[in-house]
Order: sequence, then structure tokens, then C-alpha cells
Amino acid sequence: MPKRVLIFFFLISNIIAVFSQNRFQSEVNSIQKKYASLWDKNKKTIVFTGSSSIRLWTNIDSLFPKHQIINTGFGASLSKDLLYFTNELIIKYNPTKVFIYEGDNDIAYNKKPKKIISNIKTIIERIRLNKTNTYIVLISTKPSINRWHLKRKYKRFNRKLKRITKKDSLLHFVDIWRPMLIGEKINTNLFSSDGLHINMEGYKIWHTAIKQHIK
Repeated sequence: MPKRVLIFFFLISNIIAVFSQNRFQSEVNSIQKKYASLWDKNKKTIVFTGSSSIRLWTNIDSLFPKHQIINTGFGASLSKDLLYFTNELIIKYNPTKVFIYEGDNDIAYNKKPKKIISNIKTIIERIRLNKTNTYIVLISTKPSINRWHLKRKYKRFNRKLKRITKKDSLLHFVDIWRPMLIGEKINTNLFSSDGLHINMEGYKIWHTAIKQHIK
């Protein structure tokens, strides 16, 4: 590859990294400030992270009162953004378990599934470098009213996401796509007025799907 092309890609990578930092730095700082006084480093920690579907799950800690839950979801994030902030939002809390929800916004912004999966794999690798026996759960993308026209892309991505968990006993896939449907149609009663984010009825389905992995 010509030197000029390599330099170009290097510069683009740096620009993307700076964009991610500037875009979410304030929100990440707020998350860290919130848990500075709440997080007990002497207790086992479970981290939930990813885009706004995690951020808006505001009662998640009360659903699992016997566990120390850290919610580091940050709205509108892409997989590359979580990759950039892996240390601040996951590794910092030295978790025994991590639940990740990313890919929803990536698909909506026409990102390639191969690249999304690559980002998620790198996040997993970084987590495991910190603690090799970390139990990691990848949550499938959800169906939504606003993005239903992209359902084939989401389903294809979910299959790819599930595939990477097959050969790792500490890496799991949770399907929340199918439980949010009625037959082959989306259950519209599970969504807030924006048609994208889910309401508490929707989160009840999520809770049912993931609770076995908490235990």
C-alpha cells in the first residue's frame, strides 16, 4: 500500500477517535462522577453498557438488588464509541460480568456488520486482558417501530453476533428480538412515543431474557 494512503488512513482514524472523544466525553465524565461515590470496589460488579436502550433502563439496579449494578449506557453511541471508552465505562469497574448492547445505531447509520462485529470483538479482547474470566453477554439488537424497515439487516447482524459466542463458554448471546414480536410483527405496545425507545413493558421482556445470566 502506498505511503500516502497509509498516512491518509492514519489521519482518518485519528479524526474518528477525536470525534468520539468530543462527542461523548461530557456524558462519560458524568457517568464516572455519578459512580465515584456509589461504586464499592470491594464488591463484585456487573456492568451494563451500550447505547440509549441501556442508558434509559433506569430501574435496572432495583431489579437485581442483591448485586452491584453499574449502568454506563450512553445515548446515541455506536460500537466504535464504546470501543473508544472501554476503559472508562467497563474496565474501570473491574466487573465480573458485562452486558453489552451495541449495533442498533450502527445498523441505522448503515455501518457494515463486519466492522461492528470487529469493534465488539476488540472490546471483548480488552475486557479479557483486564480479567480473563469475565462473563460477557451480548444482547441482540431490538426491533423498533422507527427502524422496522431495516429488519432484515438487524436480523442478519443478530445472527453474526450470536455466531461469535459459539466457542466461548464465558461469552453469551441473549435474543431480545423474538420476544418483542407478536408473530412476525412488532409489538407496538412495548415502545415509547418516539417509536424507537422501549417503555417499562419492553424492559420487562429484557429482564426476563437476561436474568438467568445475572444468577
